[in-house]
Amino acid sequence: MKAGVFSEFVRGTANQVPAYRAHHGDSLAIKSDRWIRKMALEHEMINPFSEKQVREGVISYGLSSYGYDLRVADEFKIFTNVNSTVVDPKKFDERSFVSVEADVCVVPPNSFALARSVEYFKIPRDVLTICVGKSTYARCGIIVNVTPFEPEWEGFVTLEISNTTPLPARIYANEGLCQILFFQSDEACEVSYKDKRGKYQGQKGIMLPKL
Repeated sequence: MKAGVFSEFVRGTANQVPAYRAHHGDSLAIKSDRWIRKMALEHEMINPFSEKQVREGVISYGLSSYGYDLRVADEFKIFTNVNSTVVDPKKFDERSFVSVEADVCVVPPNSFALARSVEYFKIPRDVLTICVGKSTYARCGIIVNVTPFEPEWEGFVTLEISNTTPLPARIYANEGLCQILFFQSDEACEVSYKDKRGKYQGQKGIMLPKL
């Protein structure tokens, strides 16, 4: 491509960028430790909040470069088949769980437990989060699943913990369990979780499925 033609190509491409952004908007941006700290301290987005990652002698938790490692509280509900109930998300039977309060929760082989976070979250209107597991647990066959925190959702997080191994697995209360990543949109959503009065808004403890 000749120099003059190349220059015209570059100018034409640059001129298209503002129009593209105006029409499509910018993509979601992952937020850094600086932003997370500011939102936690000034707007109570995370409470309690650990400004530094705590590592010594524990499974790490607290602020990281582009996320926050939350802690699991000492309240657990462990699946049991003692009552031979059917797991039905539309009509959940609480007899499917055994409630445990302890510093260490032992999840049976190939089983599942619910827990809650130590931290209370308040998500801004233009932010969505996703959860990823911690490598320490993942390397032991322990998988953590948390659905996204939607814009303007708030509450303690109900955590889903799966033991995929044929052996019992230990979960340590008041230590790190998973990492939350924060993504901010270029504009606020039209309808937030708070606006639609989501059924898990303001949850205080471990919340079981409900319609």
